[in-house]
Amino acid sequence: MSDRTHLDHPPVAGLAPGNGYSPVVVAEGRLVVISGQVALDAEGRVVGEGDVTAQTQQVFENLERCLKAVGASFADVVKLGFFVTHVEDMPQVRAVRDRYIDVDRPPASSAVQVSALIRPELLVEVEAYAVVPR
Repeated sequence: MSDRTHLDHPPVAGLAPGNGYSPVVVAEGRLVVISGQVALDAEGRVVGEGDVTAQTQQVFENLERCLKAVGASFADVVKLGFFVTHVEDMPQVRAVRDRYIDVDRPPASSAVQVSALIRPELLVEVEAYAVVPR
């Protein structure tokens, strides 16, 4: 893991603390950027059609494969970006996320509701930024 500092309560007047994410993460090392992953298996088939929990599980398994390919892990992730078709699904998405990340030192995060993803049966997409030692 790279050297990282999580500012859960940044010393900036007027900034509320993050709820399940770090508002600021400072890290030094090599930047790894992982494109948004969706719930497709190795053959390109949708996993968990209609089931946001199953889809999110596949998404995080795909992210984990990408991280491992460069010698990284979720411990190196400094930012996650979530794109969901239904914002009310975020509790289920977050429950799966919490099985992969250190919930005491969570990455910075953003979440956006979108009208659609690249295929109509997809419900969630997640991109990741990691910093690994040089």
